[in-house]
Amino acid sequence: MNYLTEIRLRRGQPVIIEYKGEYNYINRTGLAKSCVGLIYTEELDSIVLSATDGCVYNYTEQMKNGFITVDHGVRIGIAGEYVTQGGCVQAIKNITSLNIRIPHIIRGCADFIVENVLSDGLHSTMLYSKPGLGKTTALRDIACHLGQGKRYNVLVFDERNEIAAIDGSGNGYDLGSGVDVIRCGDKKSAIASAVRAMKPQVIITDELYGDGDMQAVRYAADCGICVIASSHVCNRDILKKMPFEFYVNLVGIGVRPVIYDKNFNTYCGDGAYDVDRGVSFG
Repeated sequence: MNYLTEIRLRRGQPVIIEYKGEYNYINRTGLAKSCVGLIYTEELDSIVLSATDGCVYNYTEQMKNGFITVDHGVRIGIAGEYVTQGGCVQAIKNITSLNIRIPHIIRGCADFIVENVLSDGLHSTMLYSKPGLGKTTALRDIACHLGQGKRYNVLVFDERNEIAAIDGSGNGYDLGSGVDVIRCGDKKSAIASAVRAMKPQVIITDELYGDGDMQAVRYAADCGICVIASSHVCNRDILKKMPFEFYVNLVGIGVRPVIYDKNFNTYCGDGAYDVDRGVSFG
């Protein structure tokens, strides 16, 4: 299970899993070179029903974004027929694919970032990469580093409930005694309220996107609060407009990241990856 990160289910197709960073078929005994069996529509519907404990309607708002997050931070991406109204998705029906993404807590995966950016104090930092390269896992480990003991008050704003993965009973990942967690809601309103109510020294949040998220980050920065966040955006011109002191490019699972200062001069890292050309120099 430690190496399983995705289960991809497509109607009329075999099950494919991502295991140790590679996609494979599976059979009754484990990994397989050839496909065995196909997924049918009723199986997809049954999986969604099971994941939501039979209460699909409780996840309606999440499904409008094309996914649901269930216990333990598992995110299930949903493809099918999108029902829209006024340019916004209202529902998903006739499901054709599911992508079950399985999170992990990997102690030490953010050591390089912490040692080079956060060892001498708090510095606002953006982690960025294309999807699937461990941004949320790294944020989780940074929260663990900063949240141990009485050093800092850390607020994790877990909009999609993936960093802390707290369930309905309040159980989730143990991020440390100095960590408070706010789940769901939107960043713009929730972060403004949390700044007043929880008095954080650092805010950790996932997947910044859009003007509302940027306003939330700028508000926190204006209040003197360090923000550590992630984004799928890899365009440097866009990133430079964000209020961060450091930018960390995650280039691969288990690969040392490249860290840049606010002007995108290389701060540290072995330069194993060229961001602009997308070429690995290994």
